[in-house]
Amino acid sequence: MDHSRHFYIDGRWVAPARPLDLDVIDPSTEEVCATISLGDQADTDAAVAAARRAFDGWAATPVAERIDALERILAAYLKRSEDMAQAITAEMGAPLDWSRQQQVTSGDWHFEAFLAAARAMDLERPLGPHAPGERIFHEPIGVVALITPWNWPMNQIALKVAPALLAGCTMVLKPSEIS
Repeated sequence: MDHSRHFYIDGRWVAPARPLDLDVIDPSTEEVCATISLGDQADTDAAVAAARRAFDGWAATPVAERIDALERILAAYLKRSEDMAQAITAEMGAPLDWSRQQQVTSGDWHFEAFLAAARAMDLERPLGPHAPGERIFHEPIGVVALITPWNWPMNQIALKVAPALLAGCTMVLKPSEIS
């Protein structure tokens, strides 16, 4: 099934509340390379409501399990790297070698860096020697909205999704409609 006109909300692909198609143009050929649907307020509300419902459960997930989840995402990302390079080239008009060597690899590099940081981070620590009985807790804050630009799609998605996921936040991701 082609999901280019659907949104991934609440664990499944769903049709938009109101069809509003947009052709995505390959800048190198000026031809349509895909057709997507633009969301409206009802789609945004559905995505935010789903993220809110998922928040308490995800926030309570141990950090080790969040790390495992990002490791699985990274494995899937690496497995599909050629698919992403092809899509980035079609949507941005970027040379394929550049999409493979720069665009796609920027995403996995960030995933790996955030995984290393999460493994080393102490989420609970003493406030300091002046207050030995007081603690600082790093906790998720809620649903986060992630909006990414067209020019470095995987870089920006990785930079936003990885820390939100590892922090225990749920999210609504709105990538650029042209890439």
